[in-house]
Amino acid sequence: MNEKPPSTSGTGNTGLVARILRAIRGEPWSRDEIQDLINQSDSGLDAEEKSMLAGVLEVSETQVRDVMIPRSQMVVIDISQPFDEILKVILESGHSRFPVIGEGRDEVMGVLLAKDLLRYFGRDVKELPLQKLLRSASVIPESKRLNALLNEFRASHNHMAIVVDEYGSVAGLLTIEDVLEEIVGDIDDEHDPQGAEFIYPEGERNGKPSYAVRALTRVEDFNDYFECELDDEEYDTIGGLVLHQLGRLPRRDETISYGGFTFAVTKADKRRIESLRVQREPA
Repeated sequence: MNEKPPSTSGTGNTGLVARILRAIRGEPWSRDEIQDLINQSDSGLDAEEKSMLAGVLEVSETQVRDVMIPRSQMVVIDISQPFDEILKVILESGHSRFPVIGEGRDEVMGVLLAKDLLRYFGRDVKELPLQKLLRSASVIPESKRLNALLNEFRASHNHMAIVVDEYGSVAGLLTIEDVLEEIVGDIDDEHDPQGAEFIYPEGERNGKPSYAVRALTRVEDFNDYFECELDDEEYDTIGGLVLHQLGRLPRRDETISYGGFTFAVTKADKRRIESLRVQREPA
């Protein structure tokens, strides 16, 4: 029978780890027992540290299919696209790596790094040697565990993997940032909402004004900003409104239409929505 986790009286995270190591005898603890120890109020860990340790425990149990960007939401480049169209895709998406496809999304020919196109910027490019710029694509099954994938990323120095289903068809993709965010939470970058601004204009996207909106933005503040009348009696925040409309936690890049707006989830994890991209729909 497993020995139960010890009392965590004492100070400091180093002391906590030492007590865990001293207490493990015979059979190892279950994950639930370790999680209970971490969650104890006198563990010496703050909320952020507890969340990170919980992420470490979860990552070895989580499969790629649970967190991948689905096939329908992949931003890809067609091997036959001209240089100016490729630049447009890169600038609008803000990504740094792109799967390059042939005749369809199931034919991934390789991965293009945006930085590899810098040498052609500002030149009159009549025929881009795209095939020569491609990096090999890492292909993984949906059932792969995230901890195994993280080790694979470290060994291969790849930052993106193409996910395939049991029939060999492309199911989605996953990046090293997606895996790390399961452990440490959301990693903001230059394309996330800036600073503490709850609503931030980010220029035009597909010909329409686009706004980065934090999920914690109060509905009444959203209504004031956009001069609209979304229901602020049942939901306190925009994130809560989106969650209610979907009836579940959405995946990143998933979109819904509501109240004359299109809401696209730009940051989310298993526990919450972080930020959204919002555009008005045509009247």
